[in-house]
Amino acid sequence: MTDQNGAFFHRDRSWHPPALAPAYKTSVVRSPQKALISMNTTLSEQTGPVFGHNMLGALDNDLILNYAAEGEMAIGQRIIVHGRVLDQNGRGVPGVLLEFWQANAGGRYRHKKEGYLAPLDPNFGGCGRTVTDENGGYSLRTVKPGAYPWPNGVNDWRPAHIHFSVFGQGFAQRLITQMYFEGDPLIWKCPIVQTIPSRAAVEQLIAPLDMDNTVPMDARAYKFDIVLRGHRSTMFENRMEGN
Repeated sequence: MTDQNGAFFHRDRSWHPPALAPAYKTSVVRSPQKALISMNTTLSEQTGPVFGHNMLGALDNDLILNYAAEGEMAIGQRIIVHGRVLDQNGRGVPGVLLEFWQANAGGRYRHKKEGYLAPLDPNFGGCGRTVTDENGGYSLRTVKPGAYPWPNGVNDWRPAHIHFSVFGQGFAQRLITQMYFEGDPLIWKCPIVQTIPSRAAVEQLIAPLDMDNTVPMDARAYKFDIVLRGHRSTMFENRMEGN
């Protein structure tokens, strides 16, 4: 993930949201109170623990089936999400572990502290994982998640989204982002999205409908690429200062 001279491109600080954004209430208590300090990772953090391809199951990237009882399937609009993990020069990054999680079609997470009263789907666990191929490509099958209310403002709703966790060669190298869906009017009303200062950065988080990769009579497709570094890096919520 370096340029031809072996150096990283400089980060574009205006591309990322500030750590403190009062309209996003939890950022008030989570944002740093003092100046940031950049610390190098240790060799052990960079090299281990590591994951192996044999840790993945056959259905890990199929959220329609990976939690379902035999002969059953998750309920909802069936979709395929695919794309590539890219470096700052547009080259695919192979061997990246992607984990993803989401609410069900009704907008509810399978979590014991979930406060939204939408019903659970007994055949939907809401999480999965995959590893990018030699060209940085990945795909997953799932149901389109629903929007849900959250206790930020009086009537704030999260747009439909899928969370992505991107792991490097060691688990200390982790980035987290969210994918939204083209045409969702809630995207531009979301207090979290509104913390991002660049409209272009937000649009990079929105997956367009990809009719060329739909499965007729089965599933629509959405394309979502993730850029790891550089001026136009994907916005990662656990690296607000830039990855």
